Amino acid sequence: MASLSRHRLSPADTGPALRALRAWTPPDAPSGSLHPGDVGWLLRRDDATVFLWTDARTDTRAGARADAQTSARAEGATTTTAAPVAVGFLDGPVLRVTAAPDADLGALAADAEDLLVPGNDATDGLPVPGWEPDTEEPWLVFSWTPEPVSSRAVLVTESDTADRALVHRAAFTGSTLTADHWRTMRKSPAGHLAVETLVRTPAGEPAAAATGWFGGTGRCGLLEPVGTHADHRGHGYGRDAVRGACAALADRGASAVAVLTPASNEAAAALYRSAGFTVVRENLDWTRPGGM
Repeated sequence: MASLSRHRLSPADTGPALRALRAWTPPDAPSGSLHPGDVGWLLRRDDATVFLWTDARTDTRAGARADAQTSARAEGATTTTAAPVAVGFLDGPVLRVTAAPDADLGALAADAEDLLVPGNDATDGLPVPGWEPDTEEPWLVFSWTPEPVSSRAVLVTESDTADRALVHRAAFTGSTLTADHWRTMRKSPAGHLAVETLVRTPAGEPAAAATGWFGGTGRCGLLEPVGTHADHRGHGYGRDAVRGACAALADRGASAVAVLTPASNEAAAALYRSAGFTVVRENLDWTRPGGM
């Protein structure tokens, strides 16, 4: 017997969701939408919300999880434990979800209906009955296998935080990221999973940066985000930032490193190929008919 429950987690309460995602992260490129690093990047925001779905499972094994002092009397007793089933969050109009390997995706989709109000017209990692795969904008999933790395990148320290944020704002039009946002992320329950690299020009100007996320020893890491300052493109700084972050993740025990980009972003795809990544598959969002 099972009962699906959805829990709304504040940033400080995301530990269980992060642990579940780490347990579901494979040695190669993640098969779901979310890696622990996706949640980590979200946690730069004080108002971030993460959803954790659990399944209350009835355990009928004799004395299962009974207190040691009463286990003899608990022969045949039943206990109920809440097992993580899926983790997700709203990324603009897109509901991004990663589910446990044995999760009932149909039940998850039904429970998520009240999150998928008009305007939230796409899902990543959760097929919704009646919705359609978005074949016009596939996401490329790249993977890097650990190898010896030479790079001009250095690991970001507290003194580099402002420059790290500056690179992001200069790389992504409309970004309002600040050093305080970065500190919020690093102090979050996911902060210890992050490795960050920065590349400077010969004159010392911040040129490119990458944030990598550790998924666990023998599990795949993730790059999110990666950016090159608009004034310093075309000099290999982005490639060095990426390779430096990959090397740092491999040093921690990552078995591979993944990164995703829309297929239409040819510049990003070229960067990752130049850094030694290969495409392992394409991911498709599911969209509400007529919604996007």
